Amino acid sequence: MKRSLYSIAAVFFISGFISAQAIDINKMPKPGPTPTVNIATPQTFKLKNGLTVMVVEDHKLPRVNTTLTFDHAPLVEGSKAGVSGIMADLLGSGTSKITKDDFNKKVDFLGASINYRANGASANTLSKYYPEILNLFAAGITDAQFSADELSKSKERSIAGLKSTELSAQVIGNRVFNALTYGKNSAPGEFETETTLNAITLADVQDSYRKNYAPNNGYLVVIGDVKYAEVKKLMEKAFADWKKSDYKFEPLQKFNNLAQTEIDVVDVPNAAQSVILLGNLHDLKMKDPKYFAATTANYILGGGSLETRVNMNLREKNGFTYGAYTSLDTSKYDSNFGGTANVRGEVTDKAIKEFMTEIRGIKTIKPEELHNAKEKQKGSFILSLEKPETVARFALNLITQDLPKDFYTNYLKSVDALTVDQVQKVSDEFIKPNNMRIFVAGKTSQFADQLATLGYPVKYFDAYANPTSKPEVKKVDANVTVASIADNYLAAIGGKDKVSKITSVTSTAATKMQGMELGIKNIRALGAKANMEVSMMGNVVQKMTYDGTKGFMTTQGNKMEMPAEMLAAYAKEQNIFPELAFASSKDLALGGIEKIEGADAYVVKSGDTTYYYDVKTGLKVGEIKKQKMQGQEIEVPTYFSNYKEVDGVKFPFTIKVNQMGQDMQLDVKSYELNKATAEDFK
Repeated sequence: MKRSLYSIAAVFFISGFISAQAIDINKMPKPGPTPTVNIATPQTFKLKNGLTVMVVEDHKLPRVNTTLTFDHAPLVEGSKAGVSGIMADLLGSGTSKITKDDFNKKVDFLGASINYRANGASANTLSKYYPEILNLFAAGITDAQFSADELSKSKERSIAGLKSTELSAQVIGNRVFNALTYGKNSAPGEFETETTLNAITLADVQDSYRKNYAPNNGYLVVIGDVKYAEVKKLMEKAFADWKKSDYKFEPLQKFNNLAQTEIDVVDVPNAAQSVILLGNLHDLKMKDPKYFAATTANYILGGGSLETRVNMNLREKNGFTYGAYTSLDTSKYDSNFGGTANVRGEVTDKAIKEFMTEIRGIKTIKPEELHNAKEKQKGSFILSLEKPETVARFALNLITQDLPKDFYTNYLKSVDALTVDQVQKVSDEFIKPNNMRIFVAGKTSQFADQLATLGYPVKYFDAYANPTSKPEVKKVDANVTVASIADNYLAAIGGKDKVSKITSVTSTAATKMQGMELGIKNIRALGAKANMEVSMMGNVVQKMTYDGTKGFMTTQGNKMEMPAEMLAAYAKEQNIFPELAFASSKDLALGGIEKIEGADAYVVKSGDTTYYYDVKTGLKVGEIKKQKMQGQEIEVPTYFSNYKEVDGVKFPFTIKVNQMGQDMQLDVKSYELNKATAEDFK
């Protein structure tokens, strides 16, 4: 066996040696000619009920991908907003012949997947199980069972989802931006609320199903290891009972851009970052001769790789964000240009200024920029052909977007033929910098006053797109000082005498990240000593230790010294309770009053840290630390709640942290006081 392994290694060594002789590693390889792409043409037929079926035979792998899409203008749901989502959630809840549990078990047993959406459905399976999976897939549509019990459960899940994101700046931002762009009473601008979800009845769900799931508006694309003749027979049988609909969809109303660019703002007091969204509407469609020039211009601006203009400016040059992007939508029912970035609150105005500078600057493009963009776009297109979902989308677009039959066959040639002049000029067709909506959802106390300096009108809205006034900065009573805030906090948690006797705090907590449950043990002691262990399924996967002088990080058994930036941050944490030193510190400043989790809180600023104390209870409810990471300055907000007494001193048992844009809640299981030893920091 060893001899065989050695032989394999020798083969790789010799192969590498030969390659080294043939290739000059100091010379950039020359790109080859643009390849010819052959995209299979679907074989198409239509069922008696109007369902169009397109089949692409691909026998390279024993798999089959089936995608159902409905082509119609979106419906206004009004006082029942969210009904189509509820309807889609209930699809797959069993049929008259099979229960929901048995339906799901059968799909899982066959190693397949079936998913239903408001505007379509999909199924993936091994080809040998395709007839069985297709029958289940079709039965879930043609013999859908909507029960009052499942409706109640779906509404509960949806309402719980709304509540879980009610303080999310990203969710609020998307909701209000769309409502302002299209109007709250339009299909793309309306949004669901607890009231609209509670109002949905079983009859509403059934009505939504009849309108949205109509075969005469449907396109079913089958790609994979199948034969056309067999698929045709299967489809004719599986969907025989699916009746066409005579419902007439209203055409989507016409939407207009702003008369002049403006900034719209929603105050989200607990926001970790400012969510910036900007955009405008346009008339470009895929069949437009300028389509390829437009998508390439957007690719250079912010729609491509990390080297795009907005990302290189806002992320790499200025360190405002982890990523800035633009998008160009040319869909059949909604064409828009958009941009987005989540930035540090205090640089919101600067980020908007730089974003708009790049948008206006896209009218000038360098030849090398165009060359690189073209090569990357061609590479992405070629790679995308490996996915059956891509081929399915292409087949559908040819019909629904009324594209030339050779649109995708000539895709690479169309990109190759672009000139600098074409790409520069086309930006006027889809980017409207003078008629653009610039939207911000964030903590307005950090940036509101600076927005007026950008030269655009500034308007304020609440979290549901209703006009409101600029948030007022509450004045602090003259008797309140940094020292009095610290004294009130120490008194609220148990008293200065008890707190002063604490030399170490050990906590154990649990949290979830990407569906995995993590355990976190955190030890802090006087003199900046700290030890944090992260465990998964009982095994320590990461450890960080600082003994007051030096620190180490251990990940999956690999130990390394802490980076200088992290060492500096740990060294500053000399006290477990920094409030004990507030009275003697000269680096602290009272920053006013802000809202934290809906309640007024005093703001105390100290260098790289901002503390928040509840005006009524005196308890610390949050802190934001500025940290340097990989050359960039980031903010890490932490919020404290659910205080409980431990040995006469109150500690928070719920801790919410936002790091690198990810929210994480730590549920503390226990605290131990004065139990740490020198061994804990080795």
